[in-house]
Amino acid sequence: MKFHYHTLETCHEATGLVIVIDVIRAFTNAAFAFSRGAKEIYPFSKVEEALQFKAQNPGALACGEVGGMPPEGFDFGNSPTQTNSLDLKGRVIVQRTGAGTQGITRSVNATTMLAASLVVASATVTYIQKLATDSVSLVITGQIDIDSGDEDLACAEYLEALLKGQQPDPAPFIDRVYKSRDALLHLDPNFPAFPKSDLEHCTNIDAFKFAMPVTKENGRHIMRAVKP
Repeated sequence: MKFHYHTLETCHEATGLVIVIDVIRAFTNAAFAFSRGAKEIYPFSKVEEALQFKAQNPGALACGEVGGMPPEGFDFGNSPTQTNSLDLKGRVIVQRTGAGTQGITRSVNATTMLAASLVVASATVTYIQKLATDSVSLVITGQIDIDSGDEDLACAEYLEALLKGQQPDPAPFIDRVYKSRDALLHLDPNFPAFPKSDLEHCTNIDAFKFAMPVTKENGRHIMRAVKP
């Protein structure tokens, strides 16, 4: 199996099977939304698009962030700690974030797509293995900073190791999440909107036994939780 790595700037070049990764926090939050009963998630690039879809679909809820905080008109933010307290049974969710959903909407040449984070790592790998593909493109939506950490790259490399049949020690990968730039606010008690518990959720490897494939129906991306 061949592995290709992309960023938000190059993911439009990715073809075939594409895994879009956002550990802190979009696709951890999406997984928690599914665990709380969400039916499906519609990822969008722009806040206006998300709110328009919500307005056109009574009962839909909007979640996500701009600069880490939920925009006006959104029902909840990007925090898995908050999402884990919600009753979302049967609800349709609209999601817009600055990294994860951008990776989905920009990966325009993907044939098959999955959203991924550490909480669905093994299920994602099992889903991919059943596709019998010989090539995987991994989209790193977060910042890659060798000096301060690289949570999405860490997740991608963890997935690659699993797909190669290895049994990697999760501890170094978890450490990279905690050392990442996006983790800093969560480690600072002066920013209660970014709870440290979010990092605990984001590093709870294999918390859920479903993958999150993204399909396109009627011109819109739709993410669902699927047990492989």
